[in-house]
Amino acid sequence: MILDRIALLLVIIGALNWGSIGLFRFDLVAWIGGGQEALIPRIIYTLVALAGLWCVSLLFRSREAHYTT
Repeated sequence: MILDRIALLLVIIGALNWGSIGLFRFDLVAWIGGGQEALIPRIIYTLVALAGLWCVSLLFRSREAHYTT
């Protein structure tokens, strides 16, 4: 399902951003968008959060049902 792949991609982006914050104290999303309070980073943070919630559903799906569709 394409939505699963988009959600997974956003979660990976979020994980890489958190990794850069943890290792280097550098927030790539905020840097690209002009600061944490700017509109673009807030939208990205929200999309990553929604993608993370969507990916929780991946834990509860059966493997066979996912690959047959």
